[in-house]
Amino acid sequence: MKLPDETTGAAVTTTTVLETENFSFAYGANEVLKNITLQLHQHKISAFIGPSGCGKSTLLRCFNRINDLIDIARITGGSIRYRGVDTAHPDLDVIALRRRIGMVFQKYNPFPKSVFDNASYGLRIGGMKEGQDLKDAVEQGLRDASLWDEVKDRLEDNALGLSGGQQQRLCIARTLAVKPDVVLMDEPCSALDPIATAKVEETILQLKERYTIVIVTHNMEQARRISDTTAYFYLGRLIETGPTIDTFHQPKHEETMRYLTGEIG
Repeated sequence: MKLPDETTGAAVTTTTVLETENFSFAYGANEVLKNITLQLHQHKISAFIGPSGCGKSTLLRCFNRINDLIDIARITGGSIRYRGVDTAHPDLDVIALRRRIGMVFQKYNPFPKSVFDNASYGLRIGGMKEGQDLKDAVEQGLRDASLWDEVKDRLEDNALGLSGGQQQRLCIARTLAVKPDVVLMDEPCSALDPIATAKVEETILQLKERYTIVIVTHNMEQARRISDTTAYFYLGRLIETGPTIDTFHQPKHEETMRYLTGEIG
């Protein structure tokens, strides 16, 4: 089964990129997501907030089926669709799905290789050979991650010699180099200092012009600063979702207000 919009072209007509309908998910007997119905739209930054253990990171990992790697993980109801395609369809190419829906993790995790090898990793795995095309794609990925000017003279240096913030942006570049449609970010700034966090946030804001971004964050000010929409989760349920300004200033549910005021968390 082919995924839609395989070339990230402008011909896409729907603005709904990811959607869940009554989606439930469990690890063994522990149901961690319950009847989640949610739509995420093209070229928007959507923030997932909520207390630890509320299911927001689990849902993020369901979007590109990384949870498939956990033996006891299972869908217990409902569906997730990527541009109208059921991501659990038995004929779906999961590797292709993960190329279209990239992931940046909480702890920056560059390989103990050169900056260039890190940025080109996904491209090489995808079959791109050494040459100018590879160099150009690496440069574009690093530019997209606002890192090129800082590392263009250090491409052969070990990536582990970069600062923490640079390493995280290198991981973003590695994800972007394969030209995904969606970028999932699981607390990408939690291990960074305020200066590095500001740089990553600036990068994320620039990226939404070309990508759909979903970010899990415990930093409510970060959600307020960079997201277009915010979804609040509690005990495996989606309590409310809407424009970020409304969620923070006029929440519809008491549970959301209690979280935002620090009573829950």
